[in-house]
Amino acid sequence: ATKIEKSYTKEEIIAMYLNTVDFGSNAFGIKVAAKTYFNKDQNDLKYEESAVLVGLLKATYLYNPFYNPEKAHKRRNTVVDQLFKYKFINKTLKDSIKSSQISLNYKVENQNQGYATYFREEAKKFIKTWCESKGYDIYRDGLVIYSTIDSRLQKYAELSMEEHLKEHQAKFFTHWKGKNPWTLKEDNVYKEIPNFLETHIKRSYNYRVYKTRFDGDSVKIEEALRRKRKMKVFTWKGEIDTLFNDYDSLSYYKHFLQAGFMSMDPNSGQIKAWVGGINYKYFKYDHVQQGKRQPGSTFKPIVYATILGEIGQDYGPCYQAIDAPVTFVTGDTANPVWTPENSDGKYTGEMLTLRQALAQSKNSITAYMMKVLGEQTPIKVLEYATRMGINTEKFEAVPAMCLGTFDVSLFELLGAYATFMNKGIHQNPYFIKAIYDKNGNLLEEFKPEKNAAISEELAYTMTYMLRGATTERNGTALGLSRWDLLWGGNEIAAKTGTTQDYSDGWFVSLIPQLVTGAWVGCEDRVVHFRTFDFGQGARMAMPIVGKFLQKAYQDPKTGIIKQLFKEPDAITKESFKIKTNCKDYNSPKSDSDMMKSNTIDINTKDEEFEFK
Repeated sequence: ATKIEKSYTKEEIIAMYLNTVDFGSNAFGIKVAAKTYFNKDQNDLKYEESAVLVGLLKATYLYNPFYNPEKAHKRRNTVVDQLFKYKFINKTLKDSIKSSQISLNYKVENQNQGYATYFREEAKKFIKTWCESKGYDIYRDGLVIYSTIDSRLQKYAELSMEEHLKEHQAKFFTHWKGKNPWTLKEDNVYKEIPNFLETHIKRSYNYRVYKTRFDGDSVKIEEALRRKRKMKVFTWKGEIDTLFNDYDSLSYYKHFLQAGFMSMDPNSGQIKAWVGGINYKYFKYDHVQQGKRQPGSTFKPIVYATILGEIGQDYGPCYQAIDAPVTFVTGDTANPVWTPENSDGKYTGEMLTLRQALAQSKNSITAYMMKVLGEQTPIKVLEYATRMGINTEKFEAVPAMCLGTFDVSLFELLGAYATFMNKGIHQNPYFIKAIYDKNGNLLEEFKPEKNAAISEELAYTMTYMLRGATTERNGTALGLSRWDLLWGGNEIAAKTGTTQDYSDGWFVSLIPQLVTGAWVGCEDRVVHFRTFDFGQGARMAMPIVGKFLQKAYQDPKTGIIKQLFKEPDAITKESFKIKTNCKDYNSPKSDSDMMKSNTIDINTKDEEFEFK
C-alpha cells in the first residue's frame, strides 16, 4: 500500500480499481457494470444507480440487485446515507432516492451477444497468440487493443445478412417442404442420401457423451438419442421452446442456410466489417476465415487476369471469343474428355468480347481461356492466384480449376480482389491496428504484408472488366439496381459465383472505398436448392451485399460515397482507350451508355427479375 501511495495519486488509484474490480454478473470494470445493470455509459449514471454499483462491491452476489433486490435496496440506501453525510447530496435528494425502488435494465454481456460476435472470437485467437509470444496476459495486463472494424459498417453488415436470410431461408423451407434436402443427383434427379442423419449424429457432442456414459452400448445410446426433451432452438423470429430429440435437432439445423460476409478497405487492407455466420450462439463456425468452400465463377477473374497479364498485347477486354463448347482431354480412362457447360446448359454460338463473357459468366469462354497458353495455363493461373493471396498448396494445376473447383475462404478471395483495386499490390487483409499497454505505451503496430502481384495497368483493366457485370447486356450483377446502386454517378465492379448443384452462392463487389463479399450455402454441400432460380449467387449472396452498400451510401457518417473509378496515373488514356474501345464489336462506348441501353424489369411481388 505504501508503494502504491508513493507511485500514484488517489484519483489514479480509484481509477485503476474501478476499471478492474469485479461487479458480479461477469462485469469487470465500471464501464461494463454500467452497461450490464443499467444499459448506460458510466458517465451517464445517476447517484442512485452509482450507489447500487458501489454497494454491491462488498458482496457481488449478496447485494446483486437482480438476484437479491431487497438486500441490494438496503445496501444502496446505506451508500446514499454516506453521500449525504459527506455533503455530496442534500437531504431532499437523499430522501427521494431512499424512497424509490431500484430501476434496472439488466443484461449480462457474453460471447454470444452484441455486435461482431464472430469477429471478436477470431480477434481473441489472434491476440491470445500474440500475448503468448510476447509474455503478456490477455486478461490481467490491461492491454488496449484497437481493431480495424467500423462499428457503423459492422451494424449494416449484420442487418443486411439478417434481412436477406430471413427471406431466403423461408424460401428454402418452402422449396423442400415434405422432403429432406440432403440429396445427390443421379440421372438428373435429386435422390435422398440414405442414413444421412444416422451418419452425422455420430459426430455430435451428445453422441460422444452417451457413448462414454453407456460404455459403447449401441442400444442404450440410440435410446438416449431418441428421447425427446425440452430445448430452445434458433429461428429467424427469435428463440422458441420445443420438444426435440437429438435426431430432430440435427435434422432441423441441417436445413439452415449459413453465410459469411466481409468488407475491407482495398487501399489499406483493413477489414471494416466481418460477419462469420447467422447466429453465434447456435452456429459457432466462422465462414469468413475458418470456413472454405468452392468459389465457382468468382475465381474466373484470376483466370482472365492471368491471360491478360501474360499476353495482354494480344488479349484485352475487346478480344472476341465464341460461346461454344470447349473440350479437354483428361487422361482419365473413365472420363477421357471434359466439356464444361454454361450454367443453363446452352451455347449461343455468339461472338462475345472478353468483357462481355466475364460479365455474363460464360463457362465456355473461361474454358477457352484455359487453352490460350497451352499446358502451361493452369500452372500460370496458380502462380497468379498465389501472388494474389490465395493459398494454392492443395490445388491441382488442371483445367477444371478455371471454374473454381477447389476450396478458398472468403478472407482469401476478397484479399485477391482487393489487388485489382490497389494498383496490383496485394496485401493480406488485417483486423488489429495496434496494441498498447495499460499506461498508453505502444507495444506493437500492425501493418499488412505487401507484394507486387500484378501490374497497375492489369489491375485497372480487371476492374474495367468486372464493371461489365453491372453494365453489359445480361450482366450477372445488373440486379444491384434494385437497391439504387447503379445510378447517380456511381460505378460498381462485381462478380457472381455459383457452384455445382447450387451448393454455394457467392457475390463480390468492388467500389473505390470497399471490396465486399458474401457467401451463402448450407453446412453440408449435399444440402442445397435444386434450381438455378433460387440457388445462384445473384439470388443467394448478392442481396446481402446490395443491402449493405445501400445502407452505407445512405449514411453520410460512414464516409462511403457514390463515385466513379479513377484511372491510375500510370495508364495513359490513349493506350487504354485502344484496349477498351469495343464499339466495333457492337459494344457501347462507355459504361454510362450501356446503362442507358439496359431495360430492367423487376417484379417486386416475388422479387424475381429478368433482364432485356
